Amino acid sequence: MAQGICSAKLGLFLGVAILCLLTITKPVVATDFTVGDVAGWTFNVNNWPNGKSFKVGDVLGFNYNKEMHNVVVVSKEGYDSCTAPAGSKVYQTGNDKIRLASGQSYFICSFPGHCDGGMKIAINAA
Repeated sequence: MAQGICSAKLGLFLGVAILCLLTITKPVVATDFTVGDVAGWTFNVNNWPNGKSFKVGDVLGFNYNKEMHNVVVVSKEGYDSCTAPAGSKVYQTGNDKIRLASGQSYFICSFPGHCDGGMKIAINAA
C-alpha cells in the first residue's frame, strides 16, 4: 500500500514539474515569409529583408514566373558578383519554399541581368 502512495505522489510531482516547464518555456514557431511580399520574387527586391528579423527554421517563399526567373543559393562572393558557380542549388518551380539555416544565406536570380537589377537577397537567420 505504501508503495502505491509513493508511486501516486511521484506521478503527481512529475506531472506538476512538466506543467511548470511548459508554462515557462516559449514555443519556437517558424514564420513563413513571402519574398517581395505581394510583388513576389522580382526586380529591386534586394531591400525587402530590411527591418525584418529572421530565425533558424523560418521559411522563405519565392513566387515568380518560372519561364523568366529562378532562385539560386550562392555564397557571399556569388551574391556580390551576381554569379552562380557550377553546382549551385537552383530552384525553378515558380513557387519555391526554402527553410533558413543558421547564419547568412544568399539568393540570386541567375537569368542574365536579373541579379544586377536587384533580384537578390541576403538573409541572416539567428
